[in-house]
Amino acid sequence: MRDRQPKMEVSAITRDELAGLLNGDLAREYQAVISYVVYSQVLKGAQYMNIASELEKHAGEELQHALIVAKQIDYLGGMPGVVPKHVKTSEKAEDMLRFDLANENDTIRNYRERVRQCEALGEYAIAEHIREILMQEQDHQIALATALGEEVPSVAGPEEQA
Repeated sequence: MRDRQPKMEVSAITRDELAGLLNGDLAREYQAVISYVVYSQVLKGAQYMNIASELEKHAGEELQHALIVAKQIDYLGGMPGVVPKHVKTSEKAEDMLRFDLANENDTIRNYRERVRQCEALGEYAIAEHIREILMQEQDHQIALATALGEEVPSVAGPEEQA
């Protein structure tokens, strides 16, 4: 029974609400573009050279994600937002990588929920676009966790663990 409750909540969402939630995702994509641009240029030290190059590549991928999400918002009749979420900075490279990893974890959680919401609305094409973005976000998560010498964190929500 517990598995059904999240599905009931998901089915209650409207197209306008989905557009609003996607605007939150868009703000997170803008945040990612900015953070990856900055972090890729300011990470110092031989141990960070590979990840700095990887972050530069991630910046371009996040820009593509923003374009895809903005297009879906427009399709739903909404206006894509223009304000990024706050970008944290630090003098410490490890802190910046941790900020990025935390942001990727949030993004993955949100996009997994967005896929369920899209499907509950019958917006299967939007769900497919989000799935493609989700695959790259998980690749980013893996790269960041690896650079930090950590296991890739589980970001499964309670409804996914059952």
